[in-house]
Amino acid sequence: MGVGKTSIGKLLSKKLSIRFIDVDKVIENKFNTSISEIFEKKGEKFFRKLEEKITLQQLKKKDVIISLGGGAFINPKIRREVLLTCKSFWLNLDIQTLQNRLIRSKNRPLLANQDLKATLKKLFKEREKIYALADFKIDCKSLTINSITKKIIKLYANN
Repeated sequence: MGVGKTSIGKLLSKKLSIRFIDVDKVIENKFNTSISEIFEKKGEKFFRKLEEKITLQQLKKKDVIISLGGGAFINPKIRREVLLTCKSFWLNLDIQTLQNRLIRSKNRPLLANQDLKATLKKLFKEREKIYALADFKIDCKSLTINSITKKIIKLYANN
């Protein structure tokens, strides 16, 4: 969350002339509400089931770039499908940079009413080993969106 998946996905889509799908946006459009409101009104468990269903549907599409929600890859069904059918990229960013990006964010339900830095550290610790299963890891700290995009294109083309 906050690493730039949507921005990078949109730029990749433009450079490669391939359709971009942001799963969180698909969910928001389908329910005509924000992810935060879904969390608030229905809870995380409801959201994760919904996320699983919609993500698995989107992963069946061909010739697309898909941005998963920050927690989607934690789901074993989603992760298995991604690893079997796609090339996956873990966009890694240090906690301090994430904190600086997310400090004013109001639409991140897992961060609401929490100690931001402590929550980011906890989420990273919980997710790091699973994220490491992605096909490629890109350390994004000193990279621009353009350089990350070029790196993804190069890695994808070479593999």
